[in-house]
Amino acid sequence: MCRAHGLSEGVRGPRAWTSPRRTPLYYPDAVTLTADAGPRDVLDGIDRTTPGASVKDSLARLDLAPEGFRLLFEAQWIHRPAGLPDRAVDASAAAYRPVRTPGDLAAWALAWSGGDADEAALFRPELLDDPATTIVAGHAPDGRILGGAVLTASPRVTGVSNLFTADGVPASAAWSGVLTVADPALPLVGYESGDDLDAALAAGFEAIGPLRVWLDA
Repeated sequence: MCRAHGLSEGVRGPRAWTSPRRTPLYYPDAVTLTADAGPRDVLDGIDRTTPGASVKDSLARLDLAPEGFRLLFEAQWIHRPAGLPDRAVDASAAAYRPVRTPGDLAAWALAWSGGDADEAALFRPELLDDPATTIVAGHAPDGRILGGAVLTASPRVTGVSNLFTADGVPASAAWSGVLTVADPALPLVGYESGDDLDAALAAGFEAIGPLRVWLDA
């Protein structure tokens, strides 16, 4: 996402990843990588000249309130083993497939954002050129987008993010559709909370640990 917005890939240190320039909307400016990461590991490498910087506390170990941050949300990391059969109930007639063109990406982004054009602008066409990124859309027979997600591949796992549904379709349907596109030979990982976490667990994921996201107020 940083590359798609013309930013560098940031700095990967021994305990944290940081971006010296502010990252795109909803993406963290710093991410802890180890259990012993401290406030200075994430704060010294990011831009705090204006409010809004965020930190993904990957292991829920930090207390950034004394540094002027507030806890934005808590969630659970999720993991689904490779080769596990789909246990989710497909309650829609959507056919899930990768997004291939800028026009289709723009339609996907508007569905993801609930029609908010400013938020939809987060997903730029450059993402389609990234071989590690697959944006998945679920299409109704009439062409409407009923759900989707972003798959990010690595040699060992596939990350799932930005999963959404539209027009009252349950999250279980999106999980069913996304699982038909994801590589069955790789485990799936991501994070969810609340009802979205329940839907992921019903789709065969397990919760494996907490994380927190902090926002510089």
